[in-house]
Amino acid sequence: MFSTIYKAVTYISMPIISVLLEKRKNDGKEDLNRFNERVGKPTLSRPEGTLIWLHGASVGESVSMIPLIEELLKQNSNAHVMVTTGTVTSAKLMEERLPERAFHQFYPVDCAPYVDSFLEHWKPDLALWFESEFWPNMINSIADKNIPLILVNGRISNRSFARWKMFRFLIAEILSKFTLCLGQTEEDAHRLYVLGAKKTDCVGNLKYASGSLPVDSEKFDKIKNLVGDRTVWLASSTHYNEEIQIAEAHIAIKKLFPDLLTIIVPRHPKRGEEIQKDIENQFMLKTSRRSINEDIYIDTDIYIADTIGELGIFYRVAPIVFIGGSLIPFGGQNMLEPARLNCTLLSGINMQNFREMNERAIEAGAITNICDKGELADKVIELLQNPDELKLKGTLARKFAESESAVLERTVEVILPLIK
Repeated sequence: MFSTIYKAVTYISMPIISVLLEKRKNDGKEDLNRFNERVGKPTLSRPEGTLIWLHGASVGESVSMIPLIEELLKQNSNAHVMVTTGTVTSAKLMEERLPERAFHQFYPVDCAPYVDSFLEHWKPDLALWFESEFWPNMINSIADKNIPLILVNGRISNRSFARWKMFRFLIAEILSKFTLCLGQTEEDAHRLYVLGAKKTDCVGNLKYASGSLPVDSEKFDKIKNLVGDRTVWLASSTHYNEEIQIAEAHIAIKKLFPDLLTIIVPRHPKRGEEIQKDIENQFMLKTSRRSINEDIYIDTDIYIADTIGELGIFYRVAPIVFIGGSLIPFGGQNMLEPARLNCTLLSGINMQNFREMNERAIEAGAITNICDKGELADKVIELLQNPDELKLKGTLARKFAESESAVLERTVEVILPLIK
């Protein structure tokens, strides 16, 4: 019943949706050269042979797909992989990292005509849905066409679980369309079953299978030379209201380490100018911004790396990494990428999005949770004053990140038999 009503409402609302899409185009949130893909008009031809389709909302999900894509193509010599995402940032990242026989398309808006056009053109043999972005029209159409549909790395947070339990009749209708739902953890798998999934399992968190972030050696060498012998640490994937706290921590640390360089990589690069103005206006600190080609000078206090796809450079430069989204009630970001590169990890206590991973990392000595900016500054100082502890913590972080590498093999074993 819900799906029928939703389909009718989205169909009736298409004129309004068109207006909203035009606004997104004007705001720079859509790729104008490929906008037709958003309304179900693909810009590429369907490749011959088996087509495996993977969908994820944005950057985080798409990055975790890469090892699985590579393994699926390795196991299927006549297969191609299509990846869909909804953001310009993730599209750019996929174009840079997808292997041969894999390609990217923008996900169509969830209106029946757009969805039908998309599926009629691509005719995928298998659909893999990453994490928890559920679009009723598309999911129902996939099921109606008898295309195997698997939820991969499914995650149901405490808040989402409480909310969906109140509207179980809605989510159950969607989850029942999945052939199989794979939870990130046993708890996620259980929650998916409670909410209406017919078949659930847990083979592990696929984020553990990702390799080290790539690096442009020429760019890395330049940054490394600019940093030189300065004391450096990094705040990664920061959100609004965190950068000011990072700047305050910088001031405290600099009292003991006058040559300190703090690198901030915002979660949303477009905020770079805003961050720079806020820090300079409030603290009179000297900043440089990467997106406008400002170098790191001898008097640069904070370097704002507001670009896309360059974290691999900065994780290799900074021995200490603070995980953003955790000093505020956002829920944290992925800790495994810096961990694989021997970075010593710090985060705030708001790691709800990675609760199980965070708890295991604490037990393994791979991450330290701090309560506020003052404690953050104190911990960075402690690590900088104790090189042996700094090295040990980095080693423990790397070992933790490599502890579940077999999850990729287990995931592929489950998926391969379901390809049509």
